[in-house]
Amino acid sequence: MSAAPVKSESAATGPAEPAAKPRRAGLFRTAWGFGRTKVGVVLTAAIVLIALFGPYISPHTDTALVAEPYVTSADGSPFGTDYLGRDVFSRFLYGGQILLLLAASAALFGTLAGTVLGIVAGYRRGWLDELIMRTNDILLAFPQLIAALLIMSIIGPQAWLIVVIIGVTHMPRVARVIREATLRIVEQDFVKSAEAIGVPRWKIMVREILPNVTSPLLVELGLRLTYSIGIVAVLGFLGMGLQPPDADWGLMINENRLAITVQPWAVALPVAAVAVLTIGANLITDGLSRASIGIDRGVEK
Repeated sequence: MSAAPVKSESAATGPAEPAAKPRRAGLFRTAWGFGRTKVGVVLTAAIVLIALFGPYISPHTDTALVAEPYVTSADGSPFGTDYLGRDVFSRFLYGGQILLLLAASAALFGTLAGTVLGIVAGYRRGWLDELIMRTNDILLAFPQLIAALLIMSIIGPQAWLIVVIIGVTHMPRVARVIREATLRIVEQDFVKSAEAIGVPRWKIMVREILPNVTSPLLVELGLRLTYSIGIVAVLGFLGMGLQPPDADWGLMINENRLAITVQPWAVALPVAAVAVLTIGANLITDGLSRASIGIDRGVEK
């Protein structure tokens, strides 16, 4: 019996192919694989939808007097009335838009500013790095909420001022994280190659470094959004946010806290909304953080 022909290794395995680069799932795709991320998206989306579309489905306007004060339930007012006799449910539906807008704007402003400072400090290094980081240390010495209250007590409650103050307090924290990520990137060969062929520094920072710090940048954005939600709500509670008669979740808590045992819904609804929104944003951020760590370690989920 003749032996079967032995196939060569190349014939058995096919033509040789170049070694493939390690596959890495995208950050969002990897994060979506975590159950906590999905729960966070559902919770956050629910509150965002309420805040955005609430005024359009509200049974009353936010300032309409519909019954006597502190009624636990009335016709067209399933959650009763507040201390002036306004519909609690309607004010709840109206009260989330500004909070979301201010929190998102402050988080975006602080993250963008911190990213610019972190990349410049990490790439340029030297005296410019020292100047930026020591200035950040000074800003970090002031607690976020106390700094916001101090400045707003001098200038007065203004929406744009809330965004700027909270954003500035976020900036040094973001700058530190992005600087550390930048220090790892600048030693890579593709950055050295761009420098060797004379690419301008600003183009290197924008085209080579920025895309490679996206993972920590998104995680920081999620964290800053979480903190911003809490700070904006506290400022509203302390009377430094929207002013009466406008509806605001933090302001609703402050206005009705003294009668919480009589009419709990006026406090419970905004408290629950802020809590759910904060938890949802935290879960999303945690998912992004875990995905970022997995990608950095070469783990594909």
